[in-house]
Amino acid sequence: MLRLTELRLPIDHPPEALPAAIARKLGVAPAEIAGFTVFKRGHDARKPDRLSFIYTVDVAVKNEAALLKKHAQDRHVAPAPDTSYRFVAQAPADLKSRPVVVGFGPCGIFAALLLAQMGFRPIVLERGKAVRERTQDTWGLWRKHVLDPESNVQFGEGGAGTFSDGKLYSQIKDPRFLGRKVMAEFVKAGAPEEILYVSKPHIGTFRLVSMVEKLRAEIVELGGEIRFQQRVTGLELHDGRVRGVLLAGGETIATEHVVLALGHSARDTFEALHAQCVYMEPKPFSVGFRIEHPQSLIDKARFGPHAGNPLLGAADYKLVHHATNGRAVYSFCMCPGGTVVAATSEPNRVVTNGMSQYSRNERNANAGLVVNVDPADYGGSPANPLAGIAFQRALESRAFELGGGNYDAPAQLVGDFLAGRPSTALGSVEPSYKPGVKLTDLATALPPYAIEAMREALPAFGRQIKGFDMADAVLTGVETRTSSPLRITRGDDFQSVNVKGLYPAGEGAGYAGGILSAGVDGIKVAEAVARDIAASPA
Repeated sequence: MLRLTELRLPIDHPPEALPAAIARKLGVAPAEIAGFTVFKRGHDARKPDRLSFIYTVDVAVKNEAALLKKHAQDRHVAPAPDTSYRFVAQAPADLKSRPVVVGFGPCGIFAALLLAQMGFRPIVLERGKAVRERTQDTWGLWRKHVLDPESNVQFGEGGAGTFSDGKLYSQIKDPRFLGRKVMAEFVKAGAPEEILYVSKPHIGTFRLVSMVEKLRAEIVELGGEIRFQQRVTGLELHDGRVRGVLLAGGETIATEHVVLALGHSARDTFEALHAQCVYMEPKPFSVGFRIEHPQSLIDKARFGPHAGNPLLGAADYKLVHHATNGRAVYSFCMCPGGTVVAATSEPNRVVTNGMSQYSRNERNANAGLVVNVDPADYGGSPANPLAGIAFQRALESRAFELGGGNYDAPAQLVGDFLAGRPSTALGSVEPSYKPGVKLTDLATALPPYAIEAMREALPAFGRQIKGFDMADAVLTGVETRTSSPLRITRGDDFQSVNVKGLYPAGEGAGYAGGILSAGVDGIKVAEAVARDIAASPA
């Protein structure tokens, strides 16, 4: 197979244009092409009046060696890499200790799936509920102001990514194409095949629910076990090694291998592990607000006359501004045609996040508008790795107070935020946050350095996307859980640096950010567990 890159065609090209472009690029007759697959398709929006699709294709030809020689100086023609996945080990017939996976978000799902596919029959412990029950509990907060601290946007089958845009792209280095394995498993579970080739694939919440159920069913069919409503309260440790997992109900599950696939909001578990001297350290994260605009405004700014073209879908954006006070302000988890959602997991706190369905057809676009925070800002140190959690909680409690103390979120119009005055009435943008918003002044919702940096960034973003700083755009607070505030440090063998048999993984442990990277990390850690068990003496 040959890989061809940078094939450009108008977005409205007919189907036959792509094979014709492949033949022209290679300088061969169409009959010499045995077949091709699209590896990736993106679009170039730098010139909205002349939008084009950019293809990467893998092509089967009859005279591959000759064509490679002919195009030796062309960097856009090369041998196609092998993207197939190969298992690193198989479980021994006399498996003595089953591995335990703590957490059933994207990282835990793929760790458990890979272990099950290799025959290791993992036991999965998830503190929340199965995904459909969890969805009902989540709606309880959104519709009735009722929070279940163990079943919400953060906790339950599928993890926080279930209630998101379902983005499946990442900037991680992936030389083994493990992301391809994640995508292939998603397609097998019911995702549209286009996620294998579009440049910014996404699924959306409703599709993720059924996919997660199918992945769970495969794990169980292969000998795995999923236990819901099982909160881990600690580890059984002997001589610096895991010997078991302690549950809130008093049970101890004996095991010598624990994949710690916690989400970034498992604060009580972090505290319990810290009390047991599991090494962890503070790390940077970001805090800010959600910002909402009419999706039509973003479409027009990004796609020009092609705005609304169904081949392009709803437009997204990615923005960054380096403020004069040294802070970086950037867009985070942008959700085209989506909604802002209540995402707290603790009573009397307000947290926001963004969510889209596969269709992305809601009226507003939203994104986190966030500012970087370093351990020095919140007193974090190796001796105090939990300081970031306290910092987040203080901001979330303040947002609860500003929102009226009933899980409504504090909100402010961008024009008022820039002018430093409280908002008293909405304009043309209707906020989507449920259960509701209370208009106020957000100046005290974040540290002064963050407010200062955001006030500088908004007009700068307005120069990049016309209308971004429109007076009626809505800011909703607060966005605090952009990533884990700590890292449970691991070595090159993927094990904790001071507890053998403990494999910190995914977003909560500080090693991923998003569905795809968390799934990839789950695969890597599952492989490390499999190798260790397979290499152990019988």
